[in-house]
Amino acid sequence: MIIRQEEPKDFAEIYDLVKVAFQTAKVADGNEQDFVNQLRASDNYIPELALVAEENGKLVGHIMLTKNYITASSSKVEALLLAPLCVALEYRNRGIGSKLVEHSFELAKKLGYRAVFVVGDPAYYSRFGFKRSVLFGIRALNIPDEYVMVHELVAGALVDVTGTVTVM
Repeated sequence: MIIRQEEPKDFAEIYDLVKVAFQTAKVADGNEQDFVNQLRASDNYIPELALVAEENGKLVGHIMLTKNYITASSSKVEALLLAPLCVALEYRNRGIGSKLVEHSFELAKKLGYRAVFVVGDPAYYSRFGFKRSVLFGIRALNIPDEYVMVHELVAGALVDVTGTVTVM
C-alpha cells in the first residue's frame, strides 16, 4: 500500500469511494462525497493534505485536512479540519485509516500547521490524541461538544486560544 497526494484523475474514484464507504459508517449524513467536492473547490483546500491510500492500483482510503479557523472576539487563528476520513469496507481494520491520519499529521506539521479539529467518534479519534475542544475553551456552533475534538500538532498550540471553530 502507498499513501500519496490525490490527483485530479482520482477525483471521480474518490467520490465513489467516499460515498460507498460512508454507507457503512457508524455516523453519516449521506453527503460526505459532496462535502469533499465542496472542500476541494474552496479556498480552504490544501492539495498537499488531501491523500489517498492505494493498493494494487485501487484507491482504498482517503483523508483531507483543510484550513479552518478559530474565531475569538477580536482575532482569527488558523487551524486544520480533518474531514472526511474513509476506508473501503473490505480494507477496514488493517490500519489504513491510522496510517492516513498519521501521515497527514506529519505533513501538516512540516507545513507549519499547529492544530487539527475533527467532528467524529471520540472512541476512534482519541487514539490519535484528539481531545474534546471544550477543554481548550473552543466550541463549534450547532454540534454537540462531545463530537468536536482537537489535536495539537505542536504542544501548547492552543494555550490562550478560545472561541468558536468553523467546520465549514
